[in-house]
Amino acid sequence: MTTPETPERAMQPLAGLRVLDVSQVMAGPFACMLLGDMGADVIKVEPPVVGDSSRRSMGFRLKGDDSPGFLALNRNKRSIVLDLKDPADRETFDALAKTADILVENGRPGVADRLGIGYERLRALNPRLIYASISGFGPGGPWAARPGYDLIAQAMSGIMSAVGLPGHEPVKNGTPVADLGSALFAVYGILSAVIGREKTGEGQLVTASLFEAALGLSIWETAEYWGTGQSPKPLGSANRMSAPYQAVAASDGWFVFAAANQKLWLALLQVMSLPELNDDPRFGDNSVRVANAAVLIDTLRPTFATRTVEQWVSGLLAAGVPAGPILDYAQSLASDHAAARQMVQDIPHPVEGSFKALGFPVKLSATPQQLRMPPPLLDQHGPDIRAELEGAQA
Repeated sequence: MTTPETPERAMQPLAGLRVLDVSQVMAGPFACMLLGDMGADVIKVEPPVVGDSSRRSMGFRLKGDDSPGFLALNRNKRSIVLDLKDPADRETFDALAKTADILVENGRPGVADRLGIGYERLRALNPRLIYASISGFGPGGPWAARPGYDLIAQAMSGIMSAVGLPGHEPVKNGTPVADLGSALFAVYGILSAVIGREKTGEGQLVTASLFEAALGLSIWETAEYWGTGQSPKPLGSANRMSAPYQAVAASDGWFVFAAANQKLWLALLQVMSLPELNDDPRFGDNSVRVANAAVLIDTLRPTFATRTVEQWVSGLLAAGVPAGPILDYAQSLASDHAAARQMVQDIPHPVEGSFKALGFPVKLSATPQQLRMPPPLLDQHGPDIRAELEGAQA
């Protein structure tokens, strides 16, 4: 469909596409924000009173009532409140669905059908609609009805069995890789379906799940399992395919380095003044270094403890060995490199005044993403959207 374009959006790649964001919390909102960043007209459909439940999540606030989590996931969207159990609001939703190119929902399988916004019903209203459904475990299979959370997906996909330190209690990846991964896979599917629609003229159903995303990102772990017949075990910060490649302690803190091939291994030994280790049969090539990774790192640790993080990182980089300090988020976000890559932006907001948020993690040279709108207040654009529908029907 064609939507009126503002000058600032007209040249963006997804300008002219309308997205209905009927999702909450993280996976669906993140996917829709990415589409909005590329110029799509994203209309966030929210339930009455509370709206997206993430508006009230997290235990702290900036100035207004909306949580920092909501603010982080909902830029470049418009908000309308619709009670999908109310016949009049359902009629408004149907009118919106007829104008939409894409719909994203992330309820448990069956919920959308019960609300009357399931794929089959909306496809009958709009055959060109690309309907993306993100759930915990997908629409089929024996686990389909289970509630989906990032923690559960990390546990049941195998990720939690392979992260953390050997011999310690299970830990999850701190970054919600199942939630965010499912959003990224959903966007990949949505944009593929948009291109496919140019050939067929019809939309289709796109399904993604936290479980499948977590498995889909487990490349090295599944390769190790199928190659050895043994489920991967936790390695801390080490790598399954290369050694040495991990975090180590210097005299004043921790840093990481990656001697991921023979050239880098030999360069590392020169920086450490340990060339004789290359003659040790346990460490002669990468395959035996991986097999003897624990002994190898124990052999290197005493030398690493003799210099500072800065001395090691600068020395290794000068020799061509990848290395870097372990920064916390305050240090990373304040770095000159984050500034150069425009990874921190100040977003003006009618209630917050302004707040900091992450920048765009992918850059387009000819049609760069733009911050067109701050995260919306609840139903902020409801009157305008209803007026647009009335104008289109007149």
